[in-house]
Amino acid sequence: MIQKIKKKMTNQKLSTKNNRKKVGIILFTTSIGLFFLFVARLTYIVTVGKVGDVSLESKTKALYEGSQVVKAKRGTIYDRNGVVIAEDATSYSVYAILDDSYKSGEKKLYAQKKDFKELANILTGVLGNKVSKNKVLEILEYGRDNNKFQVDIPNGKNITLQQKQEIEAKMEAAEVKGLYFNEHPSRIYPNGIFSSHLIGYADIQVEDGVESLQGRLGLEAVYDDVLSGKDGEIIFQKDNYQNPLPGTVAETIPAENGQDIYTTLDSRLQSYLETLMDEAFEKSEAQYLTAVLVKSKTNEIVSLSQRPTFEPETKDGTDKEGFLWQNLFVEETYEPGSTMKILTVSTAMDQGVFDPNEKFESGKMTLIDTDIRDWDIGTGSRGYITMRQALSWSSNVGMVKLEQRMEDAWQESLLNFGFGQSTNSKLYGEEKGQLPEKNIVSEAMSSFGQAIAVTQFQMLQAFSAISNDGEMLKPSFIKRFVNPVTGEETRVETETTGHPVTASSAQQVRQYMRDVVESQDYGTAYGLYTVDNYAIAAKTGTAQIAEGGRYLTGEYDNIYSTVLMLPAEDPEYTLYITMKKPKNYDGLIIPGIANPLLKRAMDLHAVDMADETQSSKVQVSDYRNLTPTVASADLENKGLVPIVIGDGDKVVAQSSADQASLLPGEKVILLTNGTTLQMPDVTGWSKAYLLKLAKLLSMTATFTGEGYAVEQSIDVGAEITGEKLHFVLNKEN
Repeated sequence: MIQKIKKKMTNQKLSTKNNRKKVGIILFTTSIGLFFLFVARLTYIVTVGKVGDVSLESKTKALYEGSQVVKAKRGTIYDRNGVVIAEDATSYSVYAILDDSYKSGEKKLYAQKKDFKELANILTGVLGNKVSKNKVLEILEYGRDNNKFQVDIPNGKNITLQQKQEIEAKMEAAEVKGLYFNEHPSRIYPNGIFSSHLIGYADIQVEDGVESLQGRLGLEAVYDDVLSGKDGEIIFQKDNYQNPLPGTVAETIPAENGQDIYTTLDSRLQSYLETLMDEAFEKSEAQYLTAVLVKSKTNEIVSLSQRPTFEPETKDGTDKEGFLWQNLFVEETYEPGSTMKILTVSTAMDQGVFDPNEKFESGKMTLIDTDIRDWDIGTGSRGYITMRQALSWSSNVGMVKLEQRMEDAWQESLLNFGFGQSTNSKLYGEEKGQLPEKNIVSEAMSSFGQAIAVTQFQMLQAFSAISNDGEMLKPSFIKRFVNPVTGEETRVETETTGHPVTASSAQQVRQYMRDVVESQDYGTAYGLYTVDNYAIAAKTGTAQIAEGGRYLTGEYDNIYSTVLMLPAEDPEYTLYITMKKPKNYDGLIIPGIANPLLKRAMDLHAVDMADETQSSKVQVSDYRNLTPTVASADLENKGLVPIVIGDGDKVVAQSSADQASLLPGEKVILLTNGTTLQMPDVTGWSKAYLLKLAKLLSMTATFTGEGYAVEQSIDVGAEITGEKLHFVLNKEN
């Protein structure tokens, strides 16, 4: 059979025609096979919707659907009265396009070489020393020589809207092109240096090409998740060129704005404290200086400052010698010295071992192998003094005698006062301090504030037991969190942390503390602290500083401190000030901060008490499109002060938004549609009001000095022209 087939094949004629026929049959059969294979594969793809592991649906969406992140607004930080401390804004960075293909028709939109000097002059003219003319020219020449499409301008960041508009206007006037701007989120701090280590700051972070603000220090960092909110998203259809198609928004996920934080700070006192601290720090040249003022009945911090410090928006000050990023109130531990003695005496009273009239020999005593010395031993001690005088004259010997009588009660009392434990402030880096070592000498020395390490927040907490009749309160700096959309509030309540002493002992100690400033013979600060006719309870301290296992012996190698409570009989305020290693010290530097600050605090307290009995916060209405007369009348009826700008017959803008809550007596600036805008008298206005005025007028405000306005660049009643306003501020209003 096989032989027959072979014979038949051999006998077939091999011709060109037969070959073409065979090839045709093969091609036809192959085509039919491929067609059915393609149909089967296509049917599978259509049915399943995938090619391998790739989803066709997702690819189609990616091709024709676009998305855009809707940024959540970061929460605003306010003082206790609603004055802005930190809020969101928009900043810009400038770049130059150099590619000569960047045109619109025949119009050249790129930076031409002949215009480089003019562009550099415009930038330096608007941005000042922030940018260097030579650096600008250098980067423009470099970009052009290396065929760069565009280049970033060196230091051309954090540009304000007003500066951007000024640059654009000057380019238009000079008929040059080439500079353009990128928009960035930013954070502004309108008060400048304002408890900077507590408030902190937020900077831009970039993740997957998206810029956002992130807290880096202080409350901005601790409550970053609360302030940040959650970004939203818009999904839309795109055309073939990947551009959004109008009216094709398919889905919107709304952004959840961050919560606002109302702190316990009072801007009226905080700004004043910053001014006083500048003067004292410059005069003393101390290693550091701190001051904190609290409401005695709640331990709410109304002003808090430290030096060296920094400007949170520009970071000015962070490059100076001796600058510390630490929040000294919680991150630094130190031996507090004689301010601890008010706690020792109050504990001794509760233990029944304190007799104010008992006499003892002061000056020096030996404990085991250590000499306990009073501060006046070198100049001749007072000899026999009473235990009451031991407090006002700050005798270490007297405190040790009390501690020896209390056995273990004093060490237990240190725990009850909160030492060696966190105050749970939630601030980063808070230290717990260290209790004295378990030996007779260290435990005795702790009675006068040595051989123990504390934080300032721990001292504030302990002092509250004395100022608040035995009830110890946690220091607080936040009043409430507010959802800006719903208005829902979460209040931070005053937290009692213990009752380490009785009310009677606390009251008696405050009475004896008056001797510190009132006793001519036995007061270490006699006549130094005076606030009108108020009685002041005070205690000073001069603590040695331990470094390298020994105490420093330099003339001013100490931590000088004072705690003040007034009125002494029922304190409204407690002030605690510390100064470490000043180069210059005359005993008047700390009173130079304390006296004026406490006076202003008590003056404002009287005003606030009167306001509470007369009125509470009022809400601003929407005055746009109303006549200035009607708007002003409504504001006056609410107890607010209207400031009308312009001679128009209709209000077009206002400094406080509709439904904003203000305290009676606050100003609301109304801008009219008048053709002539006249400058108001801004004497005594705070920086916050001046910034509101400039924003309303779309002008740039610059300042000389700190405090309140005493001079203005445009005279009262003169027509408002130009793009800038300048104000001279003074520390006293």
